[in-house]
Amino acid sequence: MHDTAGQVSCTARIADESAIRQILALHCRGVDRADEAALKACYWADATVKYGPQPAPAHEFCTGLVKAIAGFAQTHHQIGNVLIAFAAGEPSVRATVETYLTAYHYRDGAADSELIYLGRYLDRFEKRGDTWKISRRLPVMSWSQNLPASHDGAHPALAALARAGRYPDDPVY
Repeated sequence: MHDTAGQVSCTARIADESAIRQILALHCRGVDRADEAALKACYWADATVKYGPQPAPAHEFCTGLVKAIAGFAQTHHQIGNVLIAFAAGEPSVRATVETYLTAYHYRDGAADSELIYLGRYLDRFEKRGDTWKISRRLPVMSWSQNLPASHDGAHPALAALARAGRYPDDPVY
């Protein structure tokens, strides 16, 4: 015998996990490409983020983040371990998500520097209708370093590669 209700539930759970992971990946793209629309698409309109002492509206934060990212020649946000805990109930409409993050920030100019940040995003996701988005985010820093830059874009092995850019000039667009 097959438990068709369990199969449907398992299939729905996998779909929900995939949707959450898509939002996490889109957020990284939004930051690195300075794409305000992509960033805002990751958060509900009433979502909050807490990058300082007090929570702030997420959409306002996204607008400011795009401007702040412009201060770096390049950024690269990479996520690793993603732990998703769905709230009890069928179907789940809330999830607590812990995502490990490594973020690289390259500033060129007279004082080239590389800022590397390791941490985690502690998120509450909510499903409204058929859509999962972040409703609350708390970034947690584990470690960071700031060093003189070692970037060598003219290296013969790299010189012919396409270059990353900001929205809308990046090759992904």
